[in-house]
Amino acid sequence: MQILLTISYDGTNYAGWQRQENAVAVQEKIEDALTSLLYTAHPFERKATVKACSRTDAGVHALGQRASFFADDLKIPLDKLPIVINGLLPQDISVIKAEEVSDDFNPQFDAKQKTYIYNYYNSPFPNPLLSRYSAFVPEKLNITAMQKAAKTFVGKHDFAAFCATGGSAKTTVREIFSCFVVQKGEAIEMCITGSGFLYNMVRIIAGTVLYSGLGKISPDDIGSIIYLRDRRRAGKTMPPQGLVLAQVKY
Repeated sequence: MQILLTISYDGTNYAGWQRQENAVAVQEKIEDALTSLLYTAHPFERKATVKACSRTDAGVHALGQRASFFADDLKIPLDKLPIVINGLLPQDISVIKAEEVSDDFNPQFDAKQKTYIYNYYNSPFPNPLLSRYSAFVPEKLNITAMQKAAKTFVGKHDFAAFCATGGSAKTTVREIFSCFVVQKGEAIEMCITGSGFLYNMVRIIAGTVLYSGLGKISPDDIGSIIYLRDRRRAGKTMPPQGLVLAQVKY
């Protein structure tokens, strides 16, 4: 049987989701926990493997990462499985749901939409309690301009101007279903939902929205930035700690 997990994690101490040889990743912790759970008698002969819907970068967080694995003979009820797995995980990683899916299910390619949240902290002084989870912006921001800029990204576009080098996507066309900015006192959230995202796309869009709030980019110019497909015209790539993979829908 194939089981789909919903996972939340603080990405501060990890080199991203994907397992790596010279750094600790979230995938490694999940797979090690599952190996201990599923193959207690043969931990060195068999290894559990998980396949995720999104390979988050170093320092990026998640509330709703989705990853699946196959289990030949699972004796633990699915509703109890998260509790058992969490007993084998560090405190900054938590499995919050487990559900059975078909054997041909693919958590990456079957995803219909993903939602990310980017968090800014807009204040003259940094907040040590929020520094791991938001980008500090001391300058005064024009929230109305940021909200207008965010709406410009909605629709099906070629997002080549919002893709960092190093990506392996066959096409840079993506569809954004919604993108909006909400202010909650000194905390500002950009929430974006789309069919999928390019390498660093959300962080570059977040940087472009920020530049609109700073008056460096006019919201009215974003359409032409998308059309010209020139990365140099868009905003900066925002730091990873402000980014959260919030939800994945199938």
